[in-house]
Amino acid sequence: MKPILSKAQLDYTKAKNLFENRAKILEKEIAAKRALQEITQELMEELVLFTGFHDAYNDLVIAENALIEWSHSTIKHEKSYRENRSAIDAMYENVNASPEKRQELILLSMKIR
Repeated sequence: MKPILSKAQLDYTKAKNLFENRAKILEKEIAAKRALQEITQELMEELVLFTGFHDAYNDLVIAENALIEWSHSTIKHEKSYRENRSAIDAMYENVNASPEKRQELILLSMKIR
């Protein structure tokens, strides 16, 4: 049986899939251009915009932020939150302290049902 996901979880999943697809397209475009010419910063910027990678990245960050916010408000209804409120709130406050901590919180947020 397929798990029921929240809107924030669904939006994150869609944004992540789109980002990964755009990244693959960008890689192919870079490889094709590299065979013909040197990859300059200007060319890279053009490719990032042309492939939609930039927009996909922005959408992914927005979806991640919404997922993190949703998980924080959702977890507040759990008994374990009330028992560990200060530690959990500190974790959410420091979500951007490192990419690893952010990713870990996103993965945990995707496990909430």
